[in-house]
Amino acid sequence: MTDPVAYRLKKRYASERRFKAVGFAAVLFSALVLAFLLITMTSNALGGFKRWELRVPVDLSSGALTIDPSQLQGPGAMQALQGAGLPEAVQFAVSKHAGDAAAGQVLDQAWREAAATLIADPSRLQGTLDVSLPVTDDLAAGARGDGGDALKALATKLKSEGKLVDAWDWGFLSRADATGPQAVGIWGALKGSMLTMLVTLALAFPIGVFAAIYLEEYAPRNRWTELIEVSINNLAAVPSIIFGLLGLAVFLAIFPNWRSAPVIGGMTLALMTMPVIVISGRNAIKAVPPSIRDAALAVGASRVQTVFHHVLPLAMPGILTGTIIGMARALGETAPLLMIGMRAFVASAPDGFTSPATVLPVQIFLWSDEIDRGFVERTSAAIIVLLAFLLVMNGLAIYLRNRFEKRW
Repeated sequence: MTDPVAYRLKKRYASERRFKAVGFAAVLFSALVLAFLLITMTSNALGGFKRWELRVPVDLSSGALTIDPSQLQGPGAMQALQGAGLPEAVQFAVSKHAGDAAAGQVLDQAWREAAATLIADPSRLQGTLDVSLPVTDDLAAGARGDGGDALKALATKLKSEGKLVDAWDWGFLSRADATGPQAVGIWGALKGSMLTMLVTLALAFPIGVFAAIYLEEYAPRNRWTELIEVSINNLAAVPSIIFGLLGLAVFLAIFPNWRSAPVIGGMTLALMTMPVIVISGRNAIKAVPPSIRDAALAVGASRVQTVFHHVLPLAMPGILTGTIIGMARALGETAPLLMIGMRAFVASAPDGFTSPATVLPVQIFLWSDEIDRGFVERTSAAIIVLLAFLLVMNGLAIYLRNRFEKRW
């Protein structure tokens, strides 16, 4: 081997090592950024899954509540407890064990926490009930070191006595929106996102797949077909707010009473998702070998049988990949939903597809604009819920895609 050849080989190997090092550094940098993001969001979100609560015993052994335990079995149990004087009994217990100042810093509906415990176990009507009552946003701010000196002193005193604690708030996952960070929950927005995504998938997936099949298998190659293909490619790159304007101008004009409803949000997001599914579906169908079609036609299968029994099952993994991308994009969209009014304050979870609702990205946007520092932690917790919902949705789609791949 001559010296020039050895020199060129040495340069080639050195170039390959540099390329591998650059690639490894890029992957390592991406992993570190992702880890930093997840660690930061998780550490901030831990406080969002907690709230400040006042723990006091409520003595019911002296017959403070005149109520028949059988009344706690029906749908009106909460109203029955309220009529029997449970709110007053809870307020008296707080004043007795924590002082009048603390009693004035308990949320008005905090007695419902005690009511839920009694409804779950009516036998505790004749004993001492240890309850955890959510405090006001002002006292919670004092416990965090914010607010006035009086509230800081009260919070410090109650914490030193073990009565004011920063406890896990499992109700955050079951409540809807509220005016203060101590009472807010994410279930309303989460359910709204689920309903909206169901409408989006039900509309975008079948229409997108059938459009891809027609364009790839049946449509003649002429000027109109090329125009349709160019239009679909352009629609996939249109800013999302344009689809929001379209939903505002068309869907709300047809259904004015369904403003901020999941069905309107789902139709709007379906318009945005459909071009992505059509493009990925066409590419997946085009990737199926022509020999599959020829073999099916050769044994007597019709054109429709060839497409739906052979071509479509082979193309389904690729179609589902495009669907995952489109649905993930739709789940994180805020601008088009703001245009159709899904930024309304909704204090209860939606009952159906036509009920007023909001979605997780919009809820996060609204909470991030609040002044109270307690909403900062709640916003981080909502982001974690959004990421978890996205992972579950994508995991289900990936499972279905892999299942189709195993069949073939």
